Formats: sequence, C-alpha cells, structure tokens
Amino acid sequence: MNIVSEPAQAGQKKPKNHQRALRTATVISTFGGLLFGYDTGVINGALPYMQEDLGLTPLTEGLVTSSLLLGAACGALLCGQLADRRGRRWMIMVLGFVFLVGTLASTFAPSTEVMVAARFFLGLAVGGASVTVPVYLAEVSPSARRGRIVTQNELMIVTGQLLAFIFNAYLGNTFGEAGGIWRWMLVIATLPALVLWVGMYFMPESPRWLASRGRFGEALSVLQRVRSQEEARAEFDDVKALAVEDNTSRVGSWKDLRAPWLRRIFLVGLGLAVIQQITGVNSIMYYGTQILSESGFGREAALTANIANGVISVLATFVGIWLLGKVGRRRMLITGQIGTTTALLLIGLFSLLLPEGATRGFVILALTVTFLAFQQGAISPVTWLMLSEIFPLKMRGLGMGASAFVLWMVNFLIGFGFPQLLAALGISSTFFVFAILGVGAIAFAAKYIPETKDRSLEDLEHYFRTVAK
Repeated sequence: MNIVSEPAQAGQKKPKNHQRALRTATVISTFGGLLFGYDTGVINGALPYMQEDLGLTPLTEGLVTSSLLLGAACGALLCGQLADRRGRRWMIMVLGFVFLVGTLASTFAPSTEVMVAARFFLGLAVGGASVTVPVYLAEVSPSARRGRIVTQNELMIVTGQLLAFIFNAYLGNTFGEAGGIWRWMLVIATLPALVLWVGMYFMPESPRWLASRGRFGEALSVLQRVRSQEEARAEFDDVKALAVEDNTSRVGSWKDLRAPWLRRIFLVGLGLAVIQQITGVNSIMYYGTQILSESGFGREAALTANIANGVISVLATFVGIWLLGKVGRRRMLITGQIGTTTALLLIGLFSLLLPEGATRGFVILALTVTFLAFQQGAISPVTWLMLSEIFPLKMRGLGMGASAFVLWMVNFLIGFGFPQLLAALGISSTFFVFAILGVGAIAFAAKYIPETKDRSLEDLEHYFRTVAK
C-alpha cells in the first residue's frame, strides 16, 4: 500500500476531511490540557475537607498541594526529551495512562504520606502534558492558525479549572457534611483521562517529528491528512529541507547550547517560564477558596464565590485567543504583566485598609477576577504559545521541557510557600511581595522577549540563527 497516495486520494474525494482531522486531533490532544487544569484546580476546593480528614497542618497542606507541582517539574523535563526520541503522539498516550493511575491513587489515598506520593505521580502527567501537548499542536497546525490552535490548550486548561471549581462547589455545598467528599472531587478526572489515553491511539503523529527521524513518506501522509493537498505539498518541502539541514543532529542535547544563538533562545525560554509564574497566579488557582475565606467569606460561600475566578479565566482565554490573531505576542505579554502587577498591588492595599467582612471579601474577589482577566487573557496563552514556537526542531522537546521544568519549580515554590507566607505575613504583605516580583517580570519582558507572530516555525529557526546570536 502506498502510504502517500492513499490519503491524497481520500482528500480529493472529501476536500474538507483535512479540516475535520485537524480539529479532531486538536480536541483529543487538548484533553491533556483539561486534565492539567482539573488536577491543579481541584485541590482548591478539596483542601479544606482534606484538612479535616487527614489532619493537615500549614506545612503538610503545602506538601499535598505542591507535591503535584514538583512531579510536574520532573515530568516536564523527562517527557520533553522522551517526546523528541519516541514521538509526540506516543508520549501523550502514555500520559493519559499516568493521569488515570495517578487520579485513582489520589482518590483512595488513606494518609497524608500516600496522598503526597500519589499527587507527585499525578504531577508527572501534568508536567508532561504541559510540554508535549503544545508542541504537538504547534507541529500539526498551519502557521496561519498556529496561535489559535495552540492556545486552545490554554482554553482547555482553564476550562478544566472551572469544572473543578463547579464540581467542588456543588459537592461541597450539597454533601459537605459527608466524610471523604474530597475523594469524589478527585475521582471525576478519571473520565477525561480515559478519553485522552484511548483517543490518542487514533490520532496522527507530528509530521515535523516524523521528518526529523527521516520518515518523509509518513510526514507527507500526515500533512495530507490535516491540510489541503496544495498546502501539504508546499509545507512538506519546507519541513523536509529543514529536517535534512538538521540531519547531523536529529535530537538536541545540552552540548548544543555552546552555540550562542541556541543559548540565547534557551535563556529566553527559561525567562518566559519564570515571569509567567512569579505573578502568583497559582496562589489564586490553588488557594482561591482560602484567600476568599481569609477575606470575609464562609467556607461554603468561598467555594461558590471561587467559581467566578474560573468563569473569568475561561472568558479571558477566549479573548486572548482572539487577540493573538490581532496583536503581537510581545505586546500582549507586557500588557498582561502590567495589569496583573497592578491588581496584586491593589489586593495588598485593600486587604490592609478595609476591615474584615463581606465588603472586603467582595472587593478582593473583584480584584482576583481582574488579575485573572490579564493573566489568562494575555500572559498564559502567550507564554505557552511562544515556548512552543521559539525552539528549533531538533531541540524543541528539550527546550520546552527545560523551560517547563523551571516553570513548574517556580510554581512548586509558590504552591509550597504560600500557606506559610499567608500565616506569617498576612494576606496584604503576601500580595505586596508578588507585586514587587511583577515589576521585575515587566522589566525582563520589555528587554528580552522577541516577537514571533506571523512566522512559520521554520522561518523562526532561520531568524534566530541569523539575528539572535
């Protein structure tokens, strides 16, 4: 059977099949993002009930939350290189299985120690998905639609967080007095894990990864499956030419960083990862219920009010996806950093000036919603998109993995330290610390982040080779 001509003939019979195939690959693979969002967001509402059942202290509370983040850092570093060697599709299938096993282990954890270990294992899948899914999407999507397609993963992440907040609020308000309600909050994630694990079996491999391994016939076949015939042939010529150029070093290694242009891209990627996290976004996504309780809401009322954070995250991501087609990535990133830093400063000020009660609670809620509008509408989609764009083909998995490792390590430090900061400094001083870090993030973005809009992945590599030395 000719693996090139058969998809071409199918495409001629049904010229819109390629659009359906691309859409299906996008939806199925972004279940990794949905699980990323749900598993990081569900702890927000489950934690107050775990405190009672498992007897958590501020220290063990931080460990239960941040063990997933430490696992995610390790998963990002490991899975990036595995995806370069074994393929993006294979890696995402494995991650679906790890999501399933990790969710079940967390659900049935009998003690704090087992919960920490299970959350770490689950974090391996979260970190792996944060690296592999955006790379897979970037490599199967056409350059004109890459921004919109890759950021659909960000939309699925915040959708997963919103679903976690909704299920938490429903279960907490309806069955909050029943023992072990947090286990039901966790186990829901087994359903999308099954979809990801089974669904990726039927999805195509990344054509650019296939080309990097010298499997050009399969690469063209996949392109003809997700492009029109004319687009497939034109894009294949560029993909093949770059793969041949990189043939002497098919999989990148740390030794490649001796080249100044690669080292600069690598450092920009690490910087992007750091400034995405030091805004403190995940202090709100993980501890939003606790922040609102500290601000004047009751426990169940805080669970319900926290849904607003999830809703605005989803709506802002829709706006961000639309803006990516209109506005440069760099401009969006800097605007988002200015907006989040201002919101953090105001949270600190109003927490200090307003007396504890309902008024302060609603003011803090309004400001966390404002913060998330800038974070999820600008910073997060731009960060994950640019990380999937800036690294050259042979180092895409390694560079993305290392950047995501740093991102998750910063996330881990924030997730682990936030309850203790809150206990030691109070809500106002804690957010003043994040505001100061936000000023540093603005300065870094303005000085070092390049523009990547409207460039193919191959154009970007050639650009960085000649300019970013």
